[in-house]
Amino acid sequence: MNIVLSPIEARIIGCLIEKEVTTPDHYPLTLNSLTTACNQKSNREPVLALSESDVLDAVDGLINRRLVSDESSFNSRVNKYQHRFCNTEFGDLQFSEQERGIICCMLLRGAQTPGELRTRTNRLAAFSDVKEVEAVLDRLSVREAGALVVKLPREAGKRESRYQHLLSGEVDVEAMESAAPTSFSSGMAAPSAANDEKLAELESEVASLKEELRELKELVNSLL
Repeated sequence: MNIVLSPIEARIIGCLIEKEVTTPDHYPLTLNSLTTACNQKSNREPVLALSESDVLDAVDGLINRRLVSDESSFNSRVNKYQHRFCNTEFGDLQFSEQERGIICCMLLRGAQTPGELRTRTNRLAAFSDVKEVEAVLDRLSVREAGALVVKLPREAGKRESRYQHLLSGEVDVEAMESAAPTSFSSGMAAPSAANDEKLAELESEVASLKEELRELKELVNSLL
């Protein structure tokens, strides 16, 4: 796999994929909209505070690598950008809806458990249960063209292992295994996978409501 994205590039690609699915009427994105999407406080980890200049520099680099294109019309007053990262006519990366949803969510939030991915991708793809998420993750981790995700060592006190995308470079899993604590504090009970998934579900619902409110505000402002 030849694609290696910087943290800002990963955020930009993730935002473009997300908005293509969730707000198609406002896609491709202007530089202002893309910067706002990159700096969202909901459904982003970590939360960033990028300037338009930061985003434009990264976008220009992605355009040079043919991972983003400028779709502005000849008479357009502002530039509009769309990704060419996956599911394009001549691109190498062709994802199912579920695969695209997982990759997008990982680009926006980094390493996550299957339960977290199931709830946080609810606007991008549908999964019947966590096992279906795990099956998609397994496919992404054993691709003949190169793995796109890797399973991380389970953290102490956690019932599920997290998965990390490999689009920003390889992950030293062995080093993480040797550095990971081997036990959980004796006086505390490890949280259950059900609790982890419920927390992620509530978090996702709040993030979705915030995002819908932001999109509604943008629509009202565009009509004024």
